[in-house]
Amino acid sequence: MPAVLEQAEFAKHLHTKFRIRINESESVEAELADVSDLRLSERQERFAVVFRTSNETFLGQGTRDFEHDLMGEFTLFLVPVGRDEEGIEYEACFNRMVKKK
Repeated sequence: MPAVLEQAEFAKHLHTKFRIRINESESVEAELADVSDLRLSERQERFAVVFRTSNETFLGQGTRDFEHDLMGEFTLFLVPVGRDEEGIEYEACFNRMVKKK
C-alpha cells in the first residue's frame, strides 16, 4: 500500500525517526522535525516538512527514498535549508492542485 503523503499523516509522525536511503546498502537516520500548517485555497493545498539529520553525511539537494515504520516507503525531493552544530535540516515542499468534488 502506498504511503499517504498528506499533511495530517506527517503531523502524526512528528519527532519520529525516518531512514533516508543513500544507496542500496546505506541509509541515514532523520527526525521529522517540523510539519507546517496546511494552507488551502480554492485551487491548491500547500505544506512543508523538515527533516533533521546528523552532520556526518551531507545529502545535498535531490530526490531521496524514505522508509518509516508506520508510513512505509516513499520518495521526496529534499533541499538543504539549514545547518548548525546539532545537524542538517532538509525541507520537502508539497504544492498540489485540490481535487474537484
